[in-house]
Amino acid sequence: MIFESILIIGFAITLDLIFGDPRNKYHPTAWIGNFIGNLVPMFKNENAYFEKFGGIIIVLISTATVGALLLLFNLKLDSIIGNEILTIIISIIVGAILLKTTIAIRGMEKHALRIVDALENDNIDEARTNLAMITKRKTKDLDKNHVLSGALESISENTVDGITGPLFYFALFGLPGAFVYRVVNTIDSMIGYKNEMFGNLGWFGANCDNVLNYIPSRLTGLIMVLASMLLGNDWKQSYQILKEDSGNTSSPNAGYPMAALAGALDTKFQKLDHYRIGSGSVYLSTTHVRSAIVLMKVTTILFFGIVTIPIITVLSYLGLTILA
Repeated sequence: MIFESILIIGFAITLDLIFGDPRNKYHPTAWIGNFIGNLVPMFKNENAYFEKFGGIIIVLISTATVGALLLLFNLKLDSIIGNEILTIIISIIVGAILLKTTIAIRGMEKHALRIVDALENDNIDEARTNLAMITKRKTKDLDKNHVLSGALESISENTVDGITGPLFYFALFGLPGAFVYRVVNTIDSMIGYKNEMFGNLGWFGANCDNVLNYIPSRLTGLIMVLASMLLGNDWKQSYQILKEDSGNTSSPNAGYPMAALAGALDTKFQKLDHYRIGSGSVYLSTTHVRSAIVLMKVTTILFFGIVTIPIITVLSYLGLTILA
């Protein structure tokens, strides 16, 4: 299982870098989002306690359904094919394709470069619109610097949510782990807001997301420091800002990759009325975004080699076979 699991991750990363995401209607994450979207109205209620309970049910139903489907698929594949070698080959191919849908390296790169292209063509409105597609914040009044800051922060957060988080939980629990992580992350992005509409309904999903991201975010921040060293960025400052500013965000996890990236690029990230991270220049350029994309990719490769492979190896050595 060690070799097969490592191949699945390697092929999944390669597929994503080459092809990116399929169209939305074919993407499992879109299906998951639609499934969650159909559950939400069932539990909207004027009673706060009912809504909070509904938030728990949404998480349980969504994760149990996706986890069960993947477990069933794994069992059916074994029983249908029969031949052991052929089963392994098909499992690796299908596993890589499925795992690929939980990660978003190329997708984030495309979104970030659309913002870069718009700014380089002096189209600030288009840049704001493109930024709104990858961030929760309001973008219509942001100036160029804050648009660039939002793009950089989104790249750093996506390094966890869209890459290292799924890889970490695949290493521990196979495809069910990666997909359950993606389900919780999707719930958080859809209803995990502290506002009147979703404050009660999304509280459980948001807290589950915080718990699941606790270890991956911190590991990613440290790996990003190492990546900055290999790329010739300011790795010492990256580590320093990671220590000093990682707790500046309201999220218990988002500050770690953001701080590491801000330090590596000698910049300062600002979200109006929320936080400042970094001690570098507030004057950002599109070059910073391009550098952040490279840093994200190198962090991905290092995380694969330094974190996921050892986890898979140790679990296999202990006889705790993951469900690929």
